[in-house]
Amino acid sequence: MYSVKDILEEKGYKIYTIGPEATVYEALKKMAGKNIGALLVMKDNQVVGVFSERDYARKIILKGKSSKESIVGDLLSERIFYVKPTATTDECMQIMTDHRVRHLPVMDEKKVIGIVSIGDIVNKIIQGHTHTIKQLEDYILGKTLP
Repeated sequence: MYSVKDILEEKGYKIYTIGPEATVYEALKKMAGKNIGALLVMKDNQVVGVFSERDYARKIILKGKSSKESIVGDLLSERIFYVKPTATTDECMQIMTDHRVRHLPVMDEKKVIGIVSIGDIVNKIIQGHTHTIKQLEDYILGKTLP
């Protein structure tokens, strides 16, 4: 079973953030430039929310608002679910499924050290299954392990 720490060590600990006073347009531009689907919204080194493509689609486009005039702090998802680096992929999937979220900040003590997405979790689970299948094939074919 893989942990969040395993994922972060592979993908990196880089966190992309934006302040709550930034415009939605600035947030979208940053997400597009980094090819990511969400930003942690930070104020005074504290996470105050998450702003995602889903927030944009539901709270700007569908309501006919302007991304250049709307402020991230007015639209972010304030209910944040965190995980520790020791959390397993299964635990992350459960949180994401139960609370219908796609991004989980990773907290070590009281500090954000990374973020994992549903894509990160699914990729790691697939990687684990692929490894298991290879081991089973080798066992069936009588291949010895080095």
